Amino acid sequence: MIYRLVGETAMVVHFLVLVYMAFGGFLAWRWPRAIWPHAAIAAWGLISVTTGVECPLTIVENWGRHNAGLEGLRPSGFIDHYIEGVVYPEEYTTAVRWAVAAVVLSSWAGFVLLRRRARTPREDEAVSGTR
Repeated sequence: MIYRLVGETAMVVHFLVLVYMAFGGFLAWRWPRAIWPHAAIAAWGLISVTTGVECPLTIVENWGRHNAGLEGLRPSGFIDHYIEGVVYPEEYTTAVRWAVAAVVLSSWAGFVLLRRRARTPREDEAVSGTR
């Protein structure tokens, strides 16, 4: 029972990490310090996609599933097991990866623009000469 719980918890956390990877940069628009954990998660995602290194959450999920007597994930990993062919057809993998990259870059661009706007004096302050 506990092993299955470990595996299922790892699966849920993995889904949350993927959502945060794609959309977490938008949280930094409201909470600027959120950009650092998002940058770390996005960097991990980039490393994982480009090198094929296995995610620690996949390892934990497989460990829990195997010890619970269940079948592990496909050797290709979490995304191939739960998302590709389920959420979108496998032939769209490259397009989906580029779309996620565009969303991440858009969130970061918005973050930079908002930070610059917050640092520059307002027009009414510049006109009156006060700061």
